Amino acid sequence: MPVPTLPPCGLYAITDGPRDDLLDVCARVLEGGARLVQYRDKTRDDARRLAEATRLRELCDRHGVPLIVNDDVELALRCGAAGVHLGEDDGDLASARARLGASAILGVSCYDDIDRARRLAAEGADYLAFGAFFASTTKPLARRATPALLREARAFGKPLVAIGGITPGNAAPLIDAGADFLAIVSAVFAYPDTRAAAHAFASLFHQDPVSTP
Repeated sequence: MPVPTLPPCGLYAITDGPRDDLLDVCARVLEGGARLVQYRDKTRDDARRLAEATRLRELCDRHGVPLIVNDDVELALRCGAAGVHLGEDDGDLASARARLGASAILGVSCYDDIDRARRLAAEGADYLAFGAFFASTTKPLARRATPALLREARAFGKPLVAIGGITPGNAAPLIDAGADFLAIVSAVFAYPDTRAAAHAFASLFHQDPVSTP
């Protein structure tokens, strides 16, 4: 099966593992309309992470949705993910590209730094992520970004991701400012009905629903 390519816009669901029901929850998130999924697990249980990421990649493949692995290029390679997301301490784009290949989706965290975004766009990042835009339970000490950053970053010609404390109620100004994707952790995965939570974000992009495979 071909590796899914980066869609034009939508909900970017970031997992909050480890959790025993991760695959079941992600299935509902995909049914709700997620267009990208990121596997984020900061533990060092390499065997479990590989098995889990591989099963999640298979699930995402069935929905035609790219799986991105947080921080770990080797895990992305081993599980067959569509790409990797890199923060400022996670290695350079050139090395990730060499390992994962020309078709891999390489995303980068730009925080509140427009100069970093400019440089990484020139180096070949496939999307640029900014945040946190609001107070975040996942990263309470995260640097804060503004919609003005999104408007300025449009000039770089790359898809833009907004992250950090985003809810269906506060997201519209970020989309208006240029966010192509809303990256969401708690407002989807901590919600009792994850399918409905995902659908609430997907609906902001006026997308057609994802068909169940």
